[in-house]
Amino acid sequence: MKIRVGMGFDVHRLVQGRDLWLGGIKIEHTLGLLGHSDADVLIHAICDALLGAANMRDIGYHFPDTSDDTLNMDSKIILRETMKLIADKGYRLGNVDATICAERPKINPHVPAMRKCLAEVMQTDEDNISIKATTTERLGFTGREEGISAYAVVLIEKDS
Repeated sequence: MKIRVGMGFDVHRLVQGRDLWLGGIKIEHTLGLLGHSDADVLIHAICDALLGAANMRDIGYHFPDTSDDTLNMDSKIILRETMKLIADKGYRLGNVDATICAERPKINPHVPAMRKCLAEVMQTDEDNISIKATTTERLGFTGREEGISAYAVVLIEKDS
């Protein structure tokens, strides 16, 4: 069996007038993330990790933010398509370990719903999806509540 590891990172600015989507679920908050798609930083980081592990470049290469086709796109569609891309290359998901970095809203109450949603989209067991949350102790752009970032590491597998 061949295994590969990929790492992904994404960040988006928090703004008024946008919904906050994280891990495929809508979270009630006074601010939302600004982006060409729905700006779901967690899904974007996972997609970059998957694509990197399969040596398939990055999310912007496959889903450019200059395309009308991806304007306001639900990131779950991007994730589903990313899973198809790696499957076409013979890979399947081993596991995901991700961290969301946000001062507010509190992320931990939403982790079970995010894991459930991501597992459904990725067609895997919830036990293969780990999501953690942290703050920056009020330091930097995250601490000032200007944005949210996410990091993801994935393991993908392929029968030799």
